[in-house]
Amino acid sequence: MEHEAQIHPGAFVHPGARLGPGTRVGPGCVIDEFVVIGKDCEIRAHAVVTGHTMIGDGNQIGYGAVIGAEPQDLAFDPKAVSRVVIGDRNVIREHATVHRGTKDGTETRIGSDCFLMAGAHVGHNCVIGDRAIIANGALLGGYVGVGGGAFISGNAVIHQFCRIGRLAMIRGGGRIGKDVPPFMIGDATNRVRGLNVVGLRRSGIGPEARAELKRAFHALFLSGRPMPEVLGELEADAASEVREVIAFIRESKRGVVAFRGGEEGDE
Repeated sequence: MEHEAQIHPGAFVHPGARLGPGTRVGPGCVIDEFVVIGKDCEIRAHAVVTGHTMIGDGNQIGYGAVIGAEPQDLAFDPKAVSRVVIGDRNVIREHATVHRGTKDGTETRIGSDCFLMAGAHVGHNCVIGDRAIIANGALLGGYVGVGGGAFISGNAVIHQFCRIGRLAMIRGGGRIGKDVPPFMIGDATNRVRGLNVVGLRRSGIGPEARAELKRAFHALFLSGRPMPEVLGELEADAASEVREVIAFIRESKRGVVAFRGGEEGDE
């Protein structure tokens, strides 16, 4: 353990843990033996970091958060060695939970510049892309994938093995058991409402690409035609964002959400 780290006398840090310079550990924290934490992190009071957890630089772990605990999986073998891997500059707020992988040698992974709000839960073997936001009380089951820049709103629940595409948004209280393609808004139960236009604009995706995404959305969800037929037509001459949507849908194993009336967020 490097001496440059600042550890409150009321914290327990195992001698085998490794903390980078400038990292601050608050009172009542528990940091276990196999934990590696980078530089300039802040581990706030009563947080627990356990298991084979690796945390990058510049992260904030909030009050009472638990990172690296055993998965909530009845098939989990306590002898399994699995990990949580977290990138840089993330904010993980109070009482959020991130569970480690459920099978030996597997991991739960969170990218960089993400924001997990209070009470958010990231289940075992999830993969969260960079700049994702998971709001208060949102629950991600095991093996969920969340693309970069996606926004999971408060109290939304994502079923295990589902995928949320890049820059997609899930509305508050949404119940998602199928895949939500990139750039779209999911809500209710397995429904999509339209494009995440605000997210597209903020990410710098220009008006031409947004217009093409709008045409693709109408063809896929509003034309009444078989989706495989539409995918083939769109694929012939599509912008990169539309090709991303096509690839996502083709790779789906759970199927994708269906359209719900009232295409809010459309241009």
